[in-house]
Amino acid sequence: MSITAEVIQKDQQYSVPVAARPDFVLARGEGVTLYDADGKAYTDWVAGIAVNALGYGDKELMAAVGQQMDRGLIHVSGLYHTQALAELAELLCANSFADKVYFCNSGAEANEGALKFARKLAYMNEQPNKTKAVSFTKAFHGRTMGALAMTPSEKYQTPYKPMMPGSVVGEFNSIESAADCIDSDTAAVIVEPIQGEGGINIATAEFLQALRRLCDEHEAVLIFDEIQCGLGRAGDLWAHSFAGISPDIMTLAKPLAGGLPVGAILTTDAVAGAMKPGDHGSTFSGGAVVMRAAEVVIKRVLSPGFMEHVADVGEYLLERLSEINSPHITDVRGRGLMAGVELDIAPAGVVNAGYENGLLLVSSGTNVIRFVPPLIVEKQHVDELIEKLTQILEEIDVED
Repeated sequence: MSITAEVIQKDQQYSVPVAARPDFVLARGEGVTLYDADGKAYTDWVAGIAVNALGYGDKELMAAVGQQMDRGLIHVSGLYHTQALAELAELLCANSFADKVYFCNSGAEANEGALKFARKLAYMNEQPNKTKAVSFTKAFHGRTMGALAMTPSEKYQTPYKPMMPGSVVGEFNSIESAADCIDSDTAAVIVEPIQGEGGINIATAEFLQALRRLCDEHEAVLIFDEIQCGLGRAGDLWAHSFAGISPDIMTLAKPLAGGLPVGAILTTDAVAGAMKPGDHGSTFSGGAVVMRAAEVVIKRVLSPGFMEHVADVGEYLLERLSEINSPHITDVRGRGLMAGVELDIAPAGVVNAGYENGLLLVSSGTNVIRFVPPLIVEKQHVDELIEKLTQILEEIDVED
């Protein structure tokens, strides 16, 4: 039995079947390329779902992780001070609106914590009726129960209903709908400046600005979920920058530690001041190894020319995608290295054909191919993508 067959057999026998995986086994990576156990190469346009910002095999990242592990200090819990946590918190606050940071282990966990922070603030302000939380159509904020309540998709929610009481859904990019949803009983409003899982939908500056005004008017906490779109992905350090406003809380995760599990809740002093020891916590919060990895990622993203590279290659990607002449493409949209191609056919056939052609692709929403590659991707990789994607769509057209 081959290694591939053996691994797939074990996975199918022992893993809970929550993912439909293709029939190859990834074995190693270098740059923006992954190799399976049989040696086949794949150019990665998924990056672990917008996670591996520095690609694979980054020497500085691996060295930082190795050096911290060599010290023997991997995990001590949140009960104790570590230099790694303090320095990363300082770095994030120095480069954002935030005054304070809380570290956790995932995006869903960060959003759960953000909702708790908002509820605690209302409690401390003696506003017992302020318990509502507003999210928007096509949003994705996670799969844990509180975050799931903020993810208004029947596909995700139906088996787990009823959802958390007080969950309200407004229409994304509709100021009128937001105004109808946000009132004096609203504790939190959560929104992605660019929706990832929902189909690469970009919030307008006017919409985000209106949310800021409405939250100020009704004393609600405005949460920007930048788990997928933040930390350089959109061509700016933070995806909300174009709107010229700041949230009360911003949640981060995916790219933050270059592939290691981490989440972060960035917040103002006004919100953080409502929290006291024991109000929130996580056993694995702020592990030193993960903090050192995140420090490398953030400093690289902040290094001269890095963001300009993302913006330049991202613009080139959108231009080249728009040049594909296929009747199946109905729209191309995105910002930075977060792009989507909307199709009039199910995307599964394109994703599967991508595997055959050495491309890792992933869908988004119901009919969108999402492109969220490592941020180190080059224009030559874009050219390769366009050539292969054009061929795939032409072959699908012939089959139709």
